[in-house]
Amino acid sequence: MIEYNKIETENAILVGLARNSKLKAGISNSLDELEQLAISADAKVLDRRIQVRNRPDPAFFIGRGLVTELKELLKVNGGNCVIFDDSLAPAQQRNLEKELEAKVIDRAVLILDIFANRARTSAARLQVELAQLEYTLPRLTGAWVHFSRQYGGIGAKGPGETQLEIDRRQVRTKISHLKQRLKKLDVQRQTQRKKRQDQFKVALVGYTNAGKSTLFNRLTKAKVTTADMLFTTLDSTTRVMSSGYPCHVLFSDTVGFIKKLPHQLVESFKSTLEEVKLADLLLHVVDSSDPELTERAEQTRKVLDEIGAQKLPHLLIYNKVDLAPEHPVLEQGGATSFEMSALSGLGMASLQAEIIASSGRYLQTKRALKA
Repeated sequence: MIEYNKIETENAILVGLARNSKLKAGISNSLDELEQLAISADAKVLDRRIQVRNRPDPAFFIGRGLVTELKELLKVNGGNCVIFDDSLAPAQQRNLEKELEAKVIDRAVLILDIFANRARTSAARLQVELAQLEYTLPRLTGAWVHFSRQYGGIGAKGPGETQLEIDRRQVRTKISHLKQRLKKLDVQRQTQRKKRQDQFKVALVGYTNAGKSTLFNRLTKAKVTTADMLFTTLDSTTRVMSSGYPCHVLFSDTVGFIKKLPHQLVESFKSTLEEVKLADLLLHVVDSSDPELTERAEQTRKVLDEIGAQKLPHLLIYNKVDLAPEHPVLEQGGATSFEMSALSGLGMASLQAEIIASSGRYLQTKRALKA
């Protein structure tokens, strides 16, 4: 797995770009989340900057004036890292690192790093490594400048390969190898899923840190790790329950979603997210106390669309209502909603009654089809 060379502490400045002044409030909220991500990656956030600019600078993404300001801020505050809220082009990242004389990363790299540190199962580690390599491949240009200097000029185009070409080939070979290993794991999953065909399948989905794992623990008496941070749960966890239900009910806790999730991660985790696509019922969990509740619920719906799970029956769970009795009401699309607190157990009885009723209807349908 790719390792980012870390020093003891990343002392970071966060940077966001607003296309016009009306968007500054939204970018500020996005930087709040970026700060949570940075803290989850054990970084210390020193400061933040938002620049209003109608289009990114081709060379530096931000304006040269802000580049100069960031360089001074890094020196004054002892900073060694700048984290951008948007994806940077490979050339922009290289130019910024050269100019700032500091590490420069974007949101995608930060999320990939968190996933790499939190993945526990072999499947999750393989998926994260694949996403990292696919993200890194187009960014290898310039990594071997020392080599081109050594071999530039006359005779440089003779037999053999440049180090960059060798490096790219090795990465492509590794990507192919990982995909083959993941394909074998997927075959194993398909075999396991066939054994579960007669079980009522419930998948918990939602934005990261909405409280899915806490609710999962309540529903299944499991001990999935929970914490007030982003991406506590990466590995899909499954439990089968029978007591109190008319048939076996299979609950799956899945990785939380987030905006600007790297495309490579969605692609590599699609096999894991099959648990969602094949569910009979989705529990869409939202954090009632989250000021960005509406936008984050919409982000979850976008990911569900991307994996082909948008039309599955679902229940809308307003979690953490003890923290926010008054909250925005989402468009439900015909879904039944529940107000509850997974932490205290408030409202659990009503939700469990609905799951029991849904599993009962599922069992009746199965019996009718067999008759």
